[in-house]
Amino acid sequence: MTNKKISRKELLKTPDEFLTLSSRAAAYFHAHLRELKIAGIVVAVVLVGYLSVYGYLRYVNQKGQEAYDLASDVLTNVSATAEKTEAAATPDSADLKKADGLFQAVIDDYGSSKAARLALPQVGHIKFSQKAYDEAIPYYGRFAKEMSGHRQYEDLASLAQASCYEAKGDFKKSISILTPLVEAPDNPFRETAMLNLERVYRLDNQPEKARDILTRFVQ
Repeated sequence: MTNKKISRKELLKTPDEFLTLSSRAAAYFHAHLRELKIAGIVVAVVLVGYLSVYGYLRYVNQKGQEAYDLASDVLTNVSATAEKTEAAATPDSADLKKADGLFQAVIDDYGSSKAARLALPQVGHIKFSQKAYDEAIPYYGRFAKEMSGHRQYEDLASLAQASCYEAKGDFKKSISILTPLVEAPDNPFRETAMLNLERVYRLDNQPEKARDILTRFVQ
């Protein structure tokens, strides 16, 4: 069976496919012009919103870091002065209080910045230095919550909280925090936790448990 050859005249009579699609597309856009305008406005609003949020967060991170650096400089000066005088900074030191206020400002004014998370343990450390243990503990807790999923930071926060409870004389609470750290073989701070737990057991008049921890530490 032979294929019938289409003549040039017949080809010219056939509607051009591209022109047909173009006319259909034009008709569709004309019929849905209002909906397309609305969709375009929505996309523009979403884009502007995204850029605004991104720009704001970038600004907050920058300002938060600047405030954190300022507070760190003050705290570093406190430590440097203490080393020169061969004495620890006094709890009521004016510079220590100034550093405390500056770190607190990072948390309060730039709470959504990355620097705010790092300021939490700094405030906790200053509170601990001022022997305000009950005030220090929540800051370490907030830091652990902010760093949830990052095991090493959570464990460091737990060590700090245990030290606070030990310092205030709540040895049972300190033991309850340190024990899980000691029992976790993959904990990078396990040896530190063991020595701390041994000390707290002695303070809590549990010498046998203290010796057991030391034996495990040597092993």
